[in-house]
Amino acid sequence: MSTMGEQPTPKGLRLKRVAIDTYRENVAYLHRDCALYRAEGFQALSKIEIDVDGQRTLAVLNVVDDAAIVGPEELGLSETAFARLGASEGTAVRISQAEPPVSMDAVRRKIDGDRLTREEFHAVIQDIVAGRYAKTEMAAFLVACTQNGLDRDEVLYLTQAMLKTGEHLDWHERLVADKHCIGGIPGNRTSMLVVPIVAAHGMLIPKTSSRAITSPAGTADTMEVLAEVELPPERLREIVQVHRGCLAWGGTARLAPADDVLIAVERPLGLDSQGQMIASILSKKLAAGSTHLLIDIPVGPTAKVRSMRQALALRKLFEFVADRMDLHLEVVITDGRQPIGRGIGPVLEARDVMQVLQNDPEAPQDLRQKALRLAGRVIEFDPDVRGGQGYAIARDILDSGRALAKMNDLIEAQGRQRHHFAPGELGFEVRAERDGVVVGIDNFLLARLARYAGAPMDKGAGVDLFKKLGDPVEQGEPLYRVHAQFPADEQFARRLVAQKGNGYRIGNDSEIPSAYVEF
Repeated sequence: MSTMGEQPTPKGLRLKRVAIDTYRENVAYLHRDCALYRAEGFQALSKIEIDVDGQRTLAVLNVVDDAAIVGPEELGLSETAFARLGASEGTAVRISQAEPPVSMDAVRRKIDGDRLTREEFHAVIQDIVAGRYAKTEMAAFLVACTQNGLDRDEVLYLTQAMLKTGEHLDWHERLVADKHCIGGIPGNRTSMLVVPIVAAHGMLIPKTSSRAITSPAGTADTMEVLAEVELPPERLREIVQVHRGCLAWGGTARLAPADDVLIAVERPLGLDSQGQMIASILSKKLAAGSTHLLIDIPVGPTAKVRSMRQALALRKLFEFVADRMDLHLEVVITDGRQPIGRGIGPVLEARDVMQVLQNDPEAPQDLRQKALRLAGRVIEFDPDVRGGQGYAIARDILDSGRALAKMNDLIEAQGRQRHHFAPGELGFEVRAERDGVVVGIDNFLLARLARYAGAPMDKGAGVDLFKKLGDPVEQGEPLYRVHAQFPADEQFARRLVAQKGNGYRIGNDSEIPSAYVEF
């Protein structure tokens, strides 16, 4: 019998691929009657080290009683763990108890409210990328950073650590532009308009985006309605070099991979802390090779940022980190009082984007105007463009059809989506309870409603808005329609409206809140 911590003889223990998606977490499966399980004293949810001819990976252990999953002489690996190990089924494997990551001491200190050093952040992030942390341990780190906060130096250290762990793209150009919104405003799909406008101007704008964390859709989720977004790095580079831009998911390029792992934990917890958000955004943009970045901070009563004071503090923190990372960054504060556009959810948002690109008279004008102003600011990064000229250039590119042509080029280059997505056939309309004017729209509630309806997992799920701030309404007139793919999701959405209200406030013109905007 081997002693604790030594690698046992691989005799009888063979690798098996278990078709379970554990979403970025390495999970291993041992049968309860496995001799090694009994001899080594392994426990469920403990971490083990797996060794195949010197190729090692760590995994969280699950113990099973069903031989149909794994037999007593097999070690099962989830899809994520199997792909990471890179060995074939039937290969002989060795397993041993994994040593706990030393960096957990830093996490415990952060839980106690201590300030961490640059070296401690690097150690934590390196261990996370190496797979040494279970999701529970990552959750402890994220919650500690959220509850106890990060000072500006800690945000810088976290950004540097996340940037250091992955690949870096170098486009060999002096100006590589990007634009990012901090989120919290449903339907705010301006990136899908800014990218084709700016690329049509000739500037390089490789837009790599995350999928939704707590929102009903991210840029990658919505672009996936139109085209492929999971592109290998070589193909991504070729598309950008030929077409001057892209709209892709950043996960396949291994850009700041710690961010993707942490997002997998943040999503179910609904966490979106300020320091983590800044580190996530800036590490990803720097890894993608960006030299110039425009940040959009929407401000409104139900946005992530609810006051101008908070927005200005956030801007200072962005600027502090970016300045020390040699990134040219500008921040604009925009109107976050209500959703942008009419659609909330991938299909409905993609419809809005294409209507704007096609100069459709029915296109949502708020989405068009915001995208033009943001694109204009990005175009003004170009040293050949005078300040104040960007908006007119962006408008000309959109009105002339050049932006639409560029978007079609990107769609074809990335691979036009073969599946036709449509709004969910199930659903219901929500109607006004009184006459008056729309004086308030709850961004958070409508985003939550779209998620309850199935977005973004179900592309056709979401909320289609009929009324915006300042619109007159009559009692019984529809405010919006909820779309769902499945009866259970429709019922979840109905229940949310019944319990929390419809998210609209009807009153008089004088009650409409003022907008905090810099445009």
